[in-house]
Amino acid sequence: MSGHKSVLLSECVAMLAPRTGGSYLDCTFGGGGHSRAILSAAEGVRLTAFDADPEAGPRAQLMKAEYGERFRFIDGNFEALERAGAGYDGILMDLGVSSFQLDDAARGFSFRNDAPADMRLDPRRGLSAADFLESAAERDLVRAVRDYGEEPAWRRVVRAIVDARGTGRLSRTASLASLVEEAIPRRPGPPPRIHPATLTFQGVRIFVNDELGVIERALPKAFSALAPGGVLAVISFHSLEDRLVKRYFNEICGRPVDADDSRPQDERVRLADLVTRKPVTPSEEECAANPRSRSAKLRGVRKL
Repeated sequence: MSGHKSVLLSECVAMLAPRTGGSYLDCTFGGGGHSRAILSAAEGVRLTAFDADPEAGPRAQLMKAEYGERFRFIDGNFEALERAGAGYDGILMDLGVSSFQLDDAARGFSFRNDAPADMRLDPRRGLSAADFLESAAERDLVRAVRDYGEEPAWRRVVRAIVDARGTGRLSRTASLASLVEEAIPRRPGPPPRIHPATLTFQGVRIFVNDELGVIERALPKAFSALAPGGVLAVISFHSLEDRLVKRYFNEICGRPVDADDSRPQDERVRLADLVTRKPVTPSEEECAANPRSRSAKLRGVRKL
C-alpha cells in the first residue's frame, strides 16, 4: 500500500489554484494525496471528497481527524455528485483504478496473483466480474472485450469465455488469464510486451463498473456544481476516458466536438474556456518514479 503515488499532483494543484477560504471537491479520494495537497495549498480551504471503495473510509477518517470541519467525506460513487451540493471553486476527477485497488490481490483486478475475479470498485454493489462472465449476453461480452478492452482477437476471447461457462475457469484471475492467453494466437517473434489477458481484464473491469457511463453522467453534474470562474480538472488514463472528457470539454467551450461536427459557430454555446489547449502529461521524472502515471492526461476547463 505504501507504493501509492498521486498522479500529476503539482500540476493538479497549479490548475485548480486553490484560494484562501475556497471550496473544492475531490471526486476520488483514493489515498488522499490530491485532497491533502489541495487542503494545504491555501489558508482555510474546505474540501469534500467522494470514494466508492469502502476501504477508503478509514483513510478518510484519518484526514478528518487532521483537518476537522474543513474536510468532508462522502461514501459513494461520484456519479451521485448532487449529494455534494454546488458552488465549488474547483473540482478534480481522477478517473480509473487506484494503486490501492490494483495492489490488493483479493480485489481481483490483476492476474499477477490468483484471487476471485471480482474487479468491482465497490464490492458492495453489482455483479462481480466472474458472475458477469458466467451470465452476460454475448453482445455484452463483445462490448466489454472488443469495445472497452480493444482486444484485436475479441471473437476468439468471447467464444472461449462462453465455452468455459460452468467449468469454474471464469471464477478466478489466474484461470481466467490462462483461458484468454490460450484463446489468442501466438505471433512469431519476441513475446508480447504486455500479458495477452491485459486488454480483456481492462474491458471487463470497465464494463462491470460502468466506468464510461459514470463519466458521461458525472461530467455535466460536476460542471454544474462549479461556481462561476471555477475549474473542472480531469485526469484520465485510457483513450476511451480521455475521448469522453475531450468531447464534453469541447462542447461546453463552443468548439467542434469531433471531426464530423459541422455546426456553424453561432449554434455553439460557450459556457467555459479551456485551461490548456493540450492535455498536461507527466514529466519524465514522474514516469520513471511511477510507471503507472505514463498514460495520464490532465485536462481542465474554467466556467465562465
